Amino acid sequence: MADEKKTLEDLKDITSEAQIKAAAAAPVAENTEGAEAEAAPVEPKIDAQGRSYATGKRKDAVARVWIKPGKGVVTINGRDQQTYFARPTLRMIVNQPFDVTSRVGQFDVVCSVKGGGLSGQAGAVRHGISKALTYYEPGLRPALKAQGFMTRDARVVERKKYGKAKARKSFQFSKR
Repeated sequence: MADEKKTLEDLKDITSEAQIKAAAAAPVAENTEGAEAEAAPVEPKIDAQGRSYATGKRKDAVARVWIKPGKGVVTINGRDQQTYFARPTLRMIVNQPFDVTSRVGQFDVVCSVKGGGLSGQAGAVRHGISKALTYYEPGLRPALKAQGFMTRDARVVERKKYGKAKARKSFQFSKR
């Protein structure tokens, strides 16, 4: 602080020195940001066994999904897809990510799912397969996101309130 500036000309010198220092430092920062932005392709997340893992959720159901290249076998809780999801609509929901990305029969799926009912479990498995596919092949993300498979459907059953018959239904009103 022994070098205090008292006149306006001295202040001009200070501002010009600061501008020179800022200009010298600015191109370095721009180059590093540009390099990071250009070198940002998403890398696949594949484990040592050649699988990709993802968690899918729907209502109260949670599905842990592993996919790897194979013949298209889908195993859910140790059972075949045909026996676990007996209804064709549920099997169709599970296979939607493969249909959209044209990968039918190219990946084996092993998943464990618990909680909720069959419909919620099918939605959770679809969500998990979609996420696992994007981890295995990041280029598939736009197609799956456009169909809405990457979004976790957060709708859950509303809780029952006290003084009510159900979540919103009241007991029958009696005037007398």
